[in-house]
Amino acid sequence: MTITPHTTSAPAATTADAVTPRQRLAGRIATGLVVVFLLFDSVTHVLNVEQVRTAMADLGFDPGLNRVFGVVLLACLALYLAPVTSMLGAVLLTGYLGGAVATNLLTEQPILSTTLFPIYTGILVWGGLYLRDARVRSVMPLLRG
Repeated sequence: MTITPHTTSAPAATTADAVTPRQRLAGRIATGLVVVFLLFDSVTHVLNVEQVRTAMADLGFDPGLNRVFGVVLLACLALYLAPVTSMLGAVLLTGYLGGAVATNLLTEQPILSTTLFPIYTGILVWGGLYLRDARVRSVMPLLRG
């Protein structure tokens, strides 16, 4: 009796899922914007700058956790930027950003500017990945046909 290993892989991209050069460029621009913003945010947490310590304390977090937040965000970004783990990175970034939304709701921050900003960022995370990666399109098609 032979046992064949079970392998899982993303569905193959179809012609309809193919990424055009223009879409890939738009995806890279969206990804670049979100990465620059989140990289800046993570570095300020790792460096534990005064403004971050104050903001974290105002939100109810122990400022000693700043470096932990920064390292976690850097790890998520690294996974997001590596093509092999980009979907995992996007999922983890979504969770991280969801925590930011919950924190902003609990501390009664302004809705449009502060509370929803992580959602806007998450849209850029997934939008950039959707535009630049045919595998994401095959897993999450916008149109069913």
